[in-house]
Amino acid sequence: MSFENIREEELKNKIAQVYFEMFDCTQIIGNVDFCVSASETQSLLWAEAKKGKADILKSIVQLILTIGKARSFDKSLPPAFLGAFDSEKIAFIPYNDVQEIFYQNDFNWNVTPSNYETKEFGIVLEKVRATIEENSLLFFFGKDDQEIHFFVRNNFILGKSHTSKIQIDKNNFIIIYNKWLQTVKPTITIDWEIAKKYGIIDGDFYLADLLSAENETLKEKLYVLLRKDHYELDRKLDEMGMFSSRSTGFNDKQKAHQQFWNKYQRPPREEYWDYIVERRDLLVPQDVRERKGSFFTPQIWVELSQKYLTDVLGEDWQDEYYIWDCAAGTGNLLAGLTNKYHIWASTLDRQDVDVMKDRIRNGANLLEKHIFQFDFLNDDFSKLPNELQNVINDPEKRKKLVIYINPPYAEASNKKTLKGGIEGNKGVEQSKTNKKYAALLGQGNAELFAQFLTRIYFEIPDCFIAQFSTLKIIQGQHFISFRNFFKAKIKKSFICPANTFDNVNGNFPIGFMIWETKTKVVIKKLKAQVFDKTANKLVDKNFQSYDQSQYINDWVKPYRADPKNNHLIGKFPFKGNDFQNQGMIQIVHYNRAYNTEAGQFLINQKNVLIASVYFAVRKCINTNWIINGDQFLHPNKKWEKDYEFQHDCLAYTLFNVKIQLQHGTNHWIPFTEQEVGAKEKFESDFMSKYIKGKIDTNITSDLFSKVDKKKEKPLEFSAEAKAVFAAGLALWRYYHAQADSNPNASLYDIREYFQGRNEKGRMKPNSEDEIYAKLIADLRSTLDLLARKIEPKVYEYGFLRE
Repeated sequence: MSFENIREEELKNKIAQVYFEMFDCTQIIGNVDFCVSASETQSLLWAEAKKGKADILKSIVQLILTIGKARSFDKSLPPAFLGAFDSEKIAFIPYNDVQEIFYQNDFNWNVTPSNYETKEFGIVLEKVRATIEENSLLFFFGKDDQEIHFFVRNNFILGKSHTSKIQIDKNNFIIIYNKWLQTVKPTITIDWEIAKKYGIIDGDFYLADLLSAENETLKEKLYVLLRKDHYELDRKLDEMGMFSSRSTGFNDKQKAHQQFWNKYQRPPREEYWDYIVERRDLLVPQDVRERKGSFFTPQIWVELSQKYLTDVLGEDWQDEYYIWDCAAGTGNLLAGLTNKYHIWASTLDRQDVDVMKDRIRNGANLLEKHIFQFDFLNDDFSKLPNELQNVINDPEKRKKLVIYINPPYAEASNKKTLKGGIEGNKGVEQSKTNKKYAALLGQGNAELFAQFLTRIYFEIPDCFIAQFSTLKIIQGQHFISFRNFFKAKIKKSFICPANTFDNVNGNFPIGFMIWETKTKVVIKKLKAQVFDKTANKLVDKNFQSYDQSQYINDWVKPYRADPKNNHLIGKFPFKGNDFQNQGMIQIVHYNRAYNTEAGQFLINQKNVLIASVYFAVRKCINTNWIINGDQFLHPNKKWEKDYEFQHDCLAYTLFNVKIQLQHGTNHWIPFTEQEVGAKEKFESDFMSKYIKGKIDTNITSDLFSKVDKKKEKPLEFSAEAKAVFAAGLALWRYYHAQADSNPNASLYDIREYFQGRNEKGRMKPNSEDEIYAKLIADLRSTLDLLARKIEPKVYEYGFLRE
């Protein structure tokens, strides 16, 4: 909401309309600029208005002088609030907090209120400064609109004697944190970049503020505490046995802090405290969270994973087994476990240790002595608690140890971005664990979770590992070296959507796998139960390792045309072999620069059918989070004699290519000029002749060399493919009936003609032309049916494995 560059009268009208529409804002009380009334006799707000941007404190002082000079409070009942606003903000202060100023003796009220240089203005300013700064409620138009409406709705009530503040709960504490970042954080005297290197984050200061009353933090176990006018942190006993701590304050005498928290009720209701502290991970800055790769495990998957552990290890497993979460964070993965004497939890950050210990006071079933700070990828096991060392060092007890973790997913900086948008970082490859096992890990050393599993496997042998991770350890081509040494039996597993985890946006699965490491089994595939985002079971699915497999790009590469050949009609990029690269596989004009960093498959008359098979196989099955990592493979020989399948693929491809006339001649028109009613001859009739069997598919000097008429053999198509051609022909005819049609237009050009482009230059998704909309919908419907016909052949011929 912007009120800039408007006159004062217009500003008052707009403020009345936007924020006080349910009240009467037309009354005039003396020389007060703005009045909000509930009735003819009772005001709710008297306010000073200023166009542009003004000092709110001085505006309120001017209002006080205006009221005092006219003794407006003697002529009208005073309001519940005084206030001031300009083009960007509005402030309220309870009238009762400043009313004493009107009754002071020997004060000259006959000065001009708008003259800020008078002695009287200065006297009033000094008398009310502290009160206004401590008790006023300041809101900014636009970003605080929700709060303004709440304040007006809950406080502009006749007879109300106290101010209602915005309640904080588990649903809005992150929203309020984001506002706190903009308002309070800049006023805390600390160099945040340096502090971040020592594990100090702004979220800990926010928690200290949030869980406080009268500016005193109520939870002593938090890493940072608010102590009236400063923060206290890093509390510990020094070498002399004396308590010491560090502290920092504010660079604005706590003014912004006071004004911010005047709007909110602190602390939240106690029932929310444990949840808010437990979700400290949501307050970790994005760059830190991505660097560490830590992601909070949703409770729905915590509960399901513990059910799976019960299924595998038995009803009494918590009494018979030991449990160590060596990447515990705030400990939410351990919620629901019952035998605290068999549970250990370690984490990299001391703040998370403090959070877990604080949760014990609120009912978390853990022992303080079993919670400790430990850098799993760098620290020696000699730093572990003695009881846990005893378990790890005893071969028999170790067989009863469950390493139960959701390890970090961060990836090294010299690797590409993880699916889900997690940027790599330099620290991943520098751990002691990585340096020790880098040769074994191969390219898999770029992943933190792989380093966790490797250390566990070699240094805690014969234990059980119950872990969440991506399925790269099963499917990833970079994990072949990992699978060569990590031999263990998968007892049970499930997968769930990755985007159910906070701050993971990718469309891929996260798996929970229970490994029995004492049983050495080569990883060839994973059979997992599939659950949707609400934990409803969908299907069982096999995930293949693909080791020793040849991939679809290996199969098709030998068929690509020579770039020196001048008979080219298109190209597509070699972009991965899996579904997650499906969107990148497009047939475009050979002159177009598209995915130039990838290898290019050049298409001519000799390999157009092979190219169509490749394209249709890659595109006919829509990707989803479940099959995201499935790999397309080198097919068996059966497809070579299935001409109907090949021609179905050609038909599917012809109506899905992204050829654009702007890049050069369009060789992909599947119809003749007569069939579509073209106004001129096509530049190229290659494709219609190819379909009729009139093109020599051997490389000759002329792209359009004809075969001997006796050898002409038109391609035969299935009923589903013929339906596609019929729908396509109807669309082409309608386009060519337009007065300004281009005879050489491709399907992409036709779509652009009817749909147009938006202000960002992108093709609009729909068209206002109802006939076109019906025709393109019909074409897409027939293509969907053809895709469903092709799909089972994709598996039958080995392009994909079930």
